[in-house]
Amino acid sequence: MKYYSIGQFAKLISKTTQTLRNWDRYGTLKPHHITESGYRYYSQEQLNHFLGLKQEKQLNKKIIAYCRVSSQKQKGDLLRQVDNVKTYMYSKGYQFEVITDIGSGIDYNKKGLNQLLDMVANSEVDKIVILYKDRLIKFGYELIENLCTKFGTTIEIIDNTEKTEQQELVEDMIQIITVFSCRLKGKRSNKAKKMIKELIEYDTSEES
Repeated sequence: MKYYSIGQFAKLISKTTQTLRNWDRYGTLKPHHITESGYRYYSQEQLNHFLGLKQEKQLNKKIIAYCRVSSQKQKGDLLRQVDNVKTYMYSKGYQFEVITDIGSGIDYNKKGLNQLLDMVANSEVDKIVILYKDRLIKFGYELIENLCTKFGTTIEIIDNTEKTEQQELVEDMIQIITVFSCRLKGKRSNKAKKMIKELIEYDTSEES
């Protein structure tokens, strides 16, 4: 059986040697054997298996429509967003699935977003389609875009016009201040709470 050094194997599967070391450390892909000198070697069988899995995943990759609103009171907006995205997807002839979220754009622990990123990391997603850039995430979009690129996933934005609803912006500001106020003490904490109260009152007055 033919064996490959870590450098040779990395080049054949289009990964870096550091990625292979990380995979070894975390148990994702162990080398076939390690010499007494500490050199890692991978087998032809491992190469065939990896390339076969990669090819199969690429053939079965999905297009995912991701839609999000900030709060439960925006469920109607979410339905309209989904309809708009579906109309676009049908016009493109895409076969797709829809993942939705209700939660702040600065919350990275939403169920739908986590599901989407898990699928990307498993090389299951060919393309993510979103109505606006901030529907994916408010801050840190470039980090997620970079992650997607590493796993062969592209992000398609239907409307690149910057459109941020005032109500959502207020809610995001409240969440940011709330997070930081929990770390403050004394007068600074009271000031933060006062700001939250004023923002809530402002949001309520805008609705009425």
